Formats: sequence, C-alpha cells, structure tokens
Amino acid sequence: MAQARVKERSPRKARKESVFGERFAVFAECLLTGVWIAVACLGVVTYPAAFAAGARHLRRRTTHVGGGWREFVADFRAAVRGGWLVGLAGWAVAAAVWVDVLAARAGLPGGRFVGAVGIFALIALAVALLRATAVWTPGAPWRALLADAGRRTVRDPAGSFLVVCGLAVVALSAGFLPPLAVPVLGAVAAASVAVEERYRRR
Repeated sequence: MAQARVKERSPRKARKESVFGERFAVFAECLLTGVWIAVACLGVVTYPAAFAAGARHLRRRTTHVGGGWREFVADFRAAVRGGWLVGLAGWAVAAAVWVDVLAARAGLPGGRFVGAVGIFALIALAVALLRATAVWTPGAPWRALLADAGRRTVRDPAGSFLVVCGLAVVALSAGFLPPLAVPVLGAVAAASVAVEERYRRR
C-alpha cells in the first residue's frame, strides 16, 4: 500500500514536444531570423555579418541553447568588425560582373562568354560566403573562413548546390512577392548551417 501511495504522489513526467511541433518551431524561428537578417543588412555592407549572426542564432536554436535578439545583436557587432570589408568586396565583385553583363548585351567580341563566366563566379562566391557565415564564431578571421569555405564549396558540390537552391528560392520569392523574400533569408541561413553540418559529419 505504501508503495502504491508513493507512485500516486510521484509527479508525472513532462510531455515531450512532438517532432512536428519541434520542426515547425524551427521553421518559424528561421522566418523570424530572416527578418533580423534583413534589418541588419540595411547597412549595405553588413550582409556578411548579418548572415553570420543569423546562422549562429540558428545553431543555438537547433542545439537547444538559449538565445534571442540580444545575442543576435552581440554576434552582429562582433562579426561586422571585419565583415564590412567582405561586404564591400562583394559589392565590388558584383559591380564588375554587371559590367561584364553589359558588355555581353552590347555585343562586344567574347562578351557573352565573359558575362557567363562572371555570373557563375559570382554565384560561387555567394555560396562560399554563405558557407563561411554558417561556421562563423566570434573572433574568427574572415580571410581564413572564406578560404576554407571556398575549398568546401569545390569539394562538396552537392552541398553547394543546395545553397544555390536556397538563393534561387529567395530570388523567386522576390520576383513573385518582394516582402516574402525577407523571412526567406532565414531559410537560406538555415540551409547553409545544415549543409555545413552535413559536411562536418561526412
């Protein structure tokens, strides 16, 4: 009888969150992170730092470590110290590719080939940048991050293709409904984190 009473008085175990509920929560967190990233990108050259902070926030979320807006801002401030130079260089590369595209449209000899090579190079650089932001940590040098990410971009074409698909989703969302592209930025960051985690476990 005494054992039965003890069993009756013992507290019930907390119900675990369903798999669907947990995945939906992560999806909602991705969309919210996309809004944070979009706001942080308003500095024009701050997009590498914005994605780095967003990716680190999602890594915390998927590993069940606490974190919110304040941690995102702290990470953004740490990443933007060297990240703004990367952002400036990215815009310079984009401008050079745009000149190549204009040359192709003007019908200059070899313009189409140069324009196509420039576009593919820009996409590859964007993928490498996203893969670098996915593994960023405070204090990590951007030059080393980008060099390592460039090698992973080449060695892991399947993962790089998944990141390209994420970028395509953002472009399509912006084409159909521009405001929708804002939260989708978080999905791109999440895809980059997932690709890097997949590569790490190989």
